[in-house]
Amino acid sequence: QVQLVESGGGLVQAGGSLGLSCAASESRVSIFVMGWYRQAPGKQRELVAAATRGGSTNYADSVMGRFTISRDNTRNTVYLEMNNLKPEDTAVYYCNANYIFWGQGTQVTVSS
Repeated sequence: QVQLVESGGGLVQAGGSLGLSCAASESRVSIFVMGWYRQAPGKQRELVAAATRGGSTNYADSVMGRFTISRDNTRNTVYLEMNNLKPEDTAVYYCNANYIFWGQGTQVTVSS
């Protein structure tokens, strides 16, 4: 079992920046991919960005060029740097590991 602890998020004005971090508990489970998903009210949860242990990254089209995901494999930690935030980025952001383990979620609110 992998436990994910998220931090960051909050309230920011449009055009601002925020950072998220997520640390995975020590575990015998090898974490191959870590990512961030988000869910806005009334919408399905969607992938924001993901990063493999080898360094490959994947982004949703809506955040490409604005968000940057990075990993520290030695600390089993993943980060999400969010720039030029838009009101439509408002959602609960969830950390994910290996597509099956989830964090508790952290709120990101972007005011117009």
